[in-house]
Amino acid sequence: MLHQILLSLQSNDSALADFYNAALTLSPEQAADFDEFIRDCHTRLAVADDVYHFRRLYTDACILKSVYDVSAPILNPSVAAQAIRSLDKAIIIAGAAGPGRHDLILDLIQCIQSEHASLLRPPPLADVLFSTTAPSMPAPVVAARQPIPRFDAPPSLDSFQRSIALRPFIVPGHASDWPALNEHPWNSTQYLRTVSGPGRVVPVEVGSDYRTGDWSQRIMGWDDFVTSLGQTSNEVLYLAQHSLFLQFPNMREDIVVPDYVYSCPNSSDSFPGYKPPTNDEQLVLNVWLGPKGTISPAHVDPYNNCYVQVVGRKTVWLAPPWVSPALYTTSQRNPSVNKEIPQSSNTSQVDVFATEKSDEFPLFWKEVVPEAMAATLEPGDLLFFPPGWWHAFRSEDVSFSVSMWW
Repeated sequence: MLHQILLSLQSNDSALADFYNAALTLSPEQAADFDEFIRDCHTRLAVADDVYHFRRLYTDACILKSVYDVSAPILNPSVAAQAIRSLDKAIIIAGAAGPGRHDLILDLIQCIQSEHASLLRPPPLADVLFSTTAPSMPAPVVAARQPIPRFDAPPSLDSFQRSIALRPFIVPGHASDWPALNEHPWNSTQYLRTVSGPGRVVPVEVGSDYRTGDWSQRIMGWDDFVTSLGQTSNEVLYLAQHSLFLQFPNMREDIVVPDYVYSCPNSSDSFPGYKPPTNDEQLVLNVWLGPKGTISPAHVDPYNNCYVQVVGRKTVWLAPPWVSPALYTTSQRNPSVNKEIPQSSNTSQVDVFATEKSDEFPLFWKEVVPEAMAATLEPGDLLFFPPGWWHAFRSEDVSFSVSMWW
């Protein structure tokens, strides 16, 4: 059946037709060589001057190899799973670079899933709803003496652009009407598995803090990752700063981007180098999903940020740009950070969630703590903070958040 679906698709899609026809001409030996070629492109992405060139090569090689694998009249389920994995990696690693490649990859994944859904996915698992137990009180944040201002009603767009956007604020319950908190619940493992379809993979961080030596990254099954969130484990897995909507576009319909994101607020003198993201929308949407206890160390980003808490609670720590000299930055860069940040490092050595004051960083406690703010976000809360503001997060429960950079 999949063979017939591919034939139908290629007759209506010139890009797929090109890949399909090229795949049919490959010998088994040539197809095997593509695995090495894909690995070589991945290696070169980290060092090449012309990164886009290798992103294109990586993307097209993954598509061609996957089309070759699934074009067989009789398809082994393990081969189908590997084809989906390769297509997902073209999105994760190379951004599905090239005209029409992203839509083509999603069509191919859906095609493979529809043919082999029962074989790609294990027997149905019971639905688990995150954060349904009685919450514990978050540990106090001793490294902040100020609360984050709150507005009972969202500020008007005019007041936001003129002055309010110069400082952080919270609008409690701003996203309480989002589908992600209602008819398409992101706290449901069953919904998260359904919206993806079987066989998908995602990039996760392994370890609680990227500044430590035991931290690493891994590509793992989405189903396995979602299941792990409802279990007790010594291994901390965190889907951090990932463009999940590129992989699962239906989840993009579960959120509502605030009007603030499409505004042009007055810039602050404390971060004069602000520039919007360079993509077509000038907007970057990322998600953050992980168990209780995951921490994003204090760091700084170059964009305005609307940060919405969807599932669970998350404690946030903020400090203004003008205290940067007292943040004791480290040479260890955030591995997910945007490369356009001008600082040599955007991450602090200080554990801002330490439960006791330390003598190790005296300037931090003298100059940063009196200016720092903290709060615990509840599901549906919207947090805004301007570019250049230092921020750190600590998950108090299984937590799912969306950040919007602009």
